[in-house]
Amino acid sequence: MMRLATGVKINLGLRVLRRRPDGYHDIETLFYPCPAPGDRLEMQRARSFSLQIDGPCYTGWDPSEDLCARAWRLMAGRYRIPPVEIRLHKTAPVGAGLGGGSADAAAVLCALDALFTLHLGEDRLAALAAELGSDCPFFVYNRPMLGEGRGEVLTPFALDLSAYDIRIAVPEGVSVSTAEAYRGVLDAAHPNPGLPLRHALRRPVAEWREVLHNDFEDTVFPRYEKIAALKRRFYEQGAVYAAMSGSGSAVFGLFPR
Repeated sequence: MMRLATGVKINLGLRVLRRRPDGYHDIETLFYPCPAPGDRLEMQRARSFSLQIDGPCYTGWDPSEDLCARAWRLMAGRYRIPPVEIRLHKTAPVGAGLGGGSADAAAVLCALDALFTLHLGEDRLAALAAELGSDCPFFVYNRPMLGEGRGEVLTPFALDLSAYDIRIAVPEGVSVSTAEAYRGVLDAAHPNPGLPLRHALRRPVAEWREVLHNDFEDTVFPRYEKIAALKRRFYEQGAVYAAMSGSGSAVFGLFPR
């Protein structure tokens, strides 16, 4: 049996650049991995495929529609591998902009690659992950990456935040749909787009508050005061930088150790 622990991601800066003809949006962001709050996966060979989900963050969705099941179907159809049984224990918040489901799907791809000695390599696995979702390829690499395109065009970016505690909070009873977040963001006025993301990230972390921005905050915060309040609270508690992750509703803060 294979046992895996997955993590989540935070977004350091997120610019929504344009709406694409295919209905998606071009973005620019920095994905940064965090080990917690994450999920636990167990996988073993079986006579038929099954996915069992439990845990405090499982709200009863159909397991057959879970990204883990979709990851299995993708690999089984592409490489004719035998069935497996997967157990997923959900402790990562769902729909909070942390990518917990994407992390699980990437873990399934990597575990199947190892279990059946396919030797696909990171780049091929990341290409497969892109077929499942925009955030999924990042979790194959699971190291700081600039994300462009839909978020699936990744470039390694040297960034070490080990001098900071990364605290993540999710407002109780608040979730933001990605579609809702995108609906208003391109209509928001951005008279000063600021530094290009690569340049802003090279500035001292203490200066990020002035130069690093998540465009979704402009439309999400006026509608969800609890999310805006979390960001204010992190700054009141001594964070040098705080922001919403992705399209929300999670907020993170960087605190000097």
